[in-house]
Amino acid sequence: MIDKENSAKQRRLRRRLERPGPLLAVAVLFVTASLALGYKLDWNRAAFSRAEAPVVEAHFPVAAPAGGLAMPGAPIPAKPEFSNGLMTPQKWRLMTQGLYRLARGYPEPVAIYLEDLGSGAVWAYRPDEVFRAASLIKLPLMAAVFYKIKEGGLSLDQRLVLTGRLRAGGSGTIKWSPAGTSFTVRDLLIHLISESDNTAANMLLNAVGARYARQKFREMGLVHTTIHWAGMSLRGGRIADDNYTTAREMNLLLTKIYRGQLVDPEASRMMLDILRYKKPESGRLAKGLPWGWVIAHKTGLERRACHDSAVFFTPYGDYALTVLTGRNSSYHRAKNFIIRVGHLTFAYYGGRLLRGGRYYARALLRGASQSAVR
Repeated sequence: MIDKENSAKQRRLRRRLERPGPLLAVAVLFVTASLALGYKLDWNRAAFSRAEAPVVEAHFPVAAPAGGLAMPGAPIPAKPEFSNGLMTPQKWRLMTQGLYRLARGYPEPVAIYLEDLGSGAVWAYRPDEVFRAASLIKLPLMAAVFYKIKEGGLSLDQRLVLTGRLRAGGSGTIKWSPAGTSFTVRDLLIHLISESDNTAANMLLNAVGARYARQKFREMGLVHTTIHWAGMSLRGGRIADDNYTTAREMNLLLTKIYRGQLVDPEASRMMLDILRYKKPESGRLAKGLPWGWVIAHKTGLERRACHDSAVFFTPYGDYALTVLTGRNSSYHRAKNFIIRVGHLTFAYYGGRLLRGGRYYARALLRGASQSAVR
């Protein structure tokens, strides 16, 4: 009798396990809906677990006694020669610990790359994580245009004609110009960066060609950064050939421009002047910039990505900082996060926190000329 009851219980349990449960039904509906909406489910690149250890780098490339370089994790043989006279290894450690806590506390994907431009000291959080580039793609596009100019295929004074096909909505004022209006390459470059003008981007990309731009990206040392016409679209959602980049590669471009190493010294100087042009909105890393500081930067905002990549000229020394965020559910929160990252570096790079939460630096304006490209 007991054996019969046990057998009946086992049969009922087997039938229950073989019957699709509500969780399985929900999972099937989710996958079906996702595919119908055009989203690609990539099980191998799932979102990072909150407990997962992030990719973090930190090194101080100072001279070792034998003439080599101090490797990450090795004892630092000498005080790093920071460009900022107020910075010390202890302050650097405190600052980067604060950056780490901010990055870990942000609910969406984030990457940060910080480099002291005097010593070469670097701290990075997930520097090679790939993000949608949004308007940051206009930074390497500007460099590709200068390569084309150097090779004789364009000139700064050459005029390009606006057509209906190249007109784009979103950022910028050129879109309001009638078809047939011509602009010099010089003016288009200024609109490209200062206004993040999407029509200027289309006109310049059309002039150099997407294939040429991608080739030059590789020559610049950009492995993950790529540009496609489809990626220039303002359409939301998933795009087959979107434009992508990483924090390391955006910072690499800025440091090469800063050191006069991108294209040639003259082109680098002009690009730096263009990046220093005052933007219509002083937001993100430019928000609350300490008195006496100058910022040269490019922002990006599109398809749930929100970024800023900048060189800061401070009275005590210069540094480069890139902050990328992706899959944002709130642009407002993403912008505030980037502002907080910037303000943390302001405090340690010579600013002092006054009442009201605003940072100031004690020095005169430095390196703010914006006339070189005129």
